[in-house]
Amino acid sequence: MTKTAEKTQKQLCVIIGASHAGGQAAISLRQSGWEGDIVLVGEESYAPYHRPPLSKGFLSGGKDIDDILIRPLATYETADILCVRGKCVDTIHPKDQLVFLDGGDTLQYDKLILATGARPRELSIPGASLPNVFYLRSADDVLKIKAQISTGKKISAGKKISAGKKVSAGKKAVIIGGGYIGLETAASLTKQGMKVTVLEMEDRILQRVTAPVMSKFYKRIHTEEGVIIFENCPATEIYEDDGQLAVITPYGDFLADMVIVGIGVIPNIELAKDCGLEVGNGIIVDENCQTSDPNIYAVGDVTWHHNPIYGTHLRLESVPNATDQAKTAALAICGNPKPYNALPWFWSDQFDLKLQIAGLSGGYDDIILRGNPNIGRSFAAFYFKGEKLLAVDAVNRPQEYMVGKRLIPVSLAGNKIIDKKALADEAVPLKTFLK
Repeated sequence: MTKTAEKTQKQLCVIIGASHAGGQAAISLRQSGWEGDIVLVGEESYAPYHRPPLSKGFLSGGKDIDDILIRPLATYETADILCVRGKCVDTIHPKDQLVFLDGGDTLQYDKLILATGARPRELSIPGASLPNVFYLRSADDVLKIKAQISTGKKISAGKKISAGKKVSAGKKAVIIGGGYIGLETAASLTKQGMKVTVLEMEDRILQRVTAPVMSKFYKRIHTEEGVIIFENCPATEIYEDDGQLAVITPYGDFLADMVIVGIGVIPNIELAKDCGLEVGNGIIVDENCQTSDPNIYAVGDVTWHHNPIYGTHLRLESVPNATDQAKTAALAICGNPKPYNALPWFWSDQFDLKLQIAGLSGGYDDIILRGNPNIGRSFAAFYFKGEKLLAVDAVNRPQEYMVGKRLIPVSLAGNKIIDKKALADEAVPLKTFLK
């Protein structure tokens, strides 16, 4: 790569962002028939890696960075994909089809894919920038947390902490934010022997993403596992106290060896906005992930897109969406468009719980439970709006999840009426509802 990359006969597709969406876009371009050059530009020093394990196996010490790579480096080499790591993009000039990297390098593209993702929403209270106040979004974030867990000192990148070793016994962590990332982190730290307190400013944990029945269930499970949860409990200040951190709240001050913040994310739309693309709550794209510039596409967490199954625009922070949109953009760029039409789905692992979510539950007016959320650790919640099934949350219930995933699109299309009474009856076989 030269400081002024001259345009050759081969076309060039540049992908900005080397996470799930960017890495998949590069591979999918090759699989879809792109014969030109591909350059994948990422800010991190690692090849694309799985993000979900960051708050689980990677944090607990059971995995290192090589264990969570999405694909081996050799895969990109074999596909003739140039991975530029540790580089930021300064600006994009759509008129000249130029990407300017930090350090002065430029790339002249024929097609450009933005997979810039999202960044953690920062805590805006006094003391939020003190040492040992962490966020959890990248591998380097987790390495810093692991260093504090194990030694209280900084750790060099790539150093592996022994799997299963409870090096943190007696240490305290305060987690600000009771969403999925906060609860997953609480579970991982608790399993390592830490004393964990979760502070949630809303009326209940998971308030912005699920129903009260799920919030109550997860509060019960975390409490049984030793996590202390305070709701309606905003953090107003963090200060240092005799070698520890103290978090000020209406319930008093909480001492901790570390504070981890998980209060949501912000889409990285700045590059798109600065170069004149249409943006809203993300980069606005059409059904083929094309932006307002015909030569520029966007995929993953950063996009504001239309979901035809629900008939609404939304921005999804999920691995499946990142992967699906990457494939959609690649097909469109290669002249074989297949419009995006995917049912959103997600998952969360906490302690011995596998939560699988199909669909979007927003706007529900009825919940049908299969199993009892007040006892045990297995049940499913089916969300309805009228007679239409919107979503299912399945805890250690893979069959309910798979059946729900198949029923939601046909129900929303008005092609199936589901017997709610039968759905709540565990004596009724699930396969009944697929007939």
